[in-house]
Amino acid sequence: MREALAGLTVRGRAFLAAGVTAVVCAVLLGQPALTRVGVLVLALPLVTALLLGRSRYRLALVRTVTPGLVAAGQAARVTLSLTNEGRTPSGVLLLEDRVPYALGSRPRFVLEGVRSGWHRQVSYQVRSDLRGRHEIGPMQVRVTDPFGLVELGRAFQTTTFLTVTPRTVPLSPVRLSGSSHGSGDQRPRSFGTGSAEDVTVREYRRGDDLRRVHWRSSARMGELMVRREEQPWQARATIVVDNRAEAHRGQGPASSLETAVSVAASVATHLAHRGYQVRLVTADAAEHALWHDRDADRNTAPLLESLAVLQPTTVARLDARWLSEPGHGGLVVAVLGAIGEADAPVLRRMQSHTATPLAIALDVDAWTGRPGGSAAPLLAAQGWRAVALGPQDALDPAWQELGNRVGAGVGR
Repeated sequence: MREALAGLTVRGRAFLAAGVTAVVCAVLLGQPALTRVGVLVLALPLVTALLLGRSRYRLALVRTVTPGLVAAGQAARVTLSLTNEGRTPSGVLLLEDRVPYALGSRPRFVLEGVRSGWHRQVSYQVRSDLRGRHEIGPMQVRVTDPFGLVELGRAFQTTTFLTVTPRTVPLSPVRLSGSSHGSGDQRPRSFGTGSAEDVTVREYRRGDDLRRVHWRSSARMGELMVRREEQPWQARATIVVDNRAEAHRGQGPASSLETAVSVAASVATHLAHRGYQVRLVTADAAEHALWHDRDADRNTAPLLESLAVLQPTTVARLDARWLSEPGHGGLVVAVLGAIGEADAPVLRRMQSHTATPLAIALDVDAWTGRPGGSAAPLLAAQGWRAVALGPQDALDPAWQELGNRVGAGVGR
């Protein structure tokens, strides 16, 4: 009852004040008829609060988002399935689903006739131009009486997530020179079994099949070594995205960082559809692997999800620790922001360890409207095949120009 009284609306409090005033005036003026009117006006919100506060309703909510993974700028539909599992009918329901600001305004619904066993579905549309993993919910429910005198609030605890991936641009097929790892123009070939030349060894790990022990190598190394079958003709590509906060300019979806993420997503999707094993590496050497089977569908969703939640890092310079790990050979495409002198040794190391170093250098100063310049000339001087990209430049022509430079074997 206390909660119901606290839920009195402005109209309900006005009825209480009017009823008390009418009763007091009736007593002072000696008007019994006015007393009855005052008692009626005073009792109406109190009785309503009592009935609404004692009602025991149980609402069940199932929220679905279709699809759960969309590209920036695409719409998704949220469906709310509500069921009254209690025996007591409820009054008018005022629903408000909590959504992030990036997905739009909060949707509100008014539902009436909520009886026992009642079921209703409502839906609304959300769309975001900003990538990320957005949480939808919880649902706020307000129950009110037909007169609007009392309003009680309830909240569901369940939430649902919608992942918005970066925008991707279709890229034209261009020639990409390869290395001994098979990262060239030819499509990758996988072998179910390896020949004697394909066999490499590694140290024995607990759980390895003893039938894979390579006894000749074990005798030479003095410890158990097991066979590891390689697939040397499977094309590999590493996408390096510069996500340093200090290397980019601008805010929101129009910032150079968001452009770099979109470029990385477009290039990664393009290479994955061409059969490459694509690996994403960020400026702090964090890795996100996306390996493809030749006979499987090329699903780029895991990589796009990683790019959707990619956040700027506070590291001061590029980190190339990933070069010391196995499987880094092949094609490398670096999407870079502002480059400093401290990055030159790392870039030289990346260039020297890569058969085909490609770079898309963003002219980050152009995002602030000031004249500047990209790092493409500096990268070309170090042996990279590099092109510049500004905020008004289209990606596909820059990608074609990069392919032309690869085919010509020049860096400028």
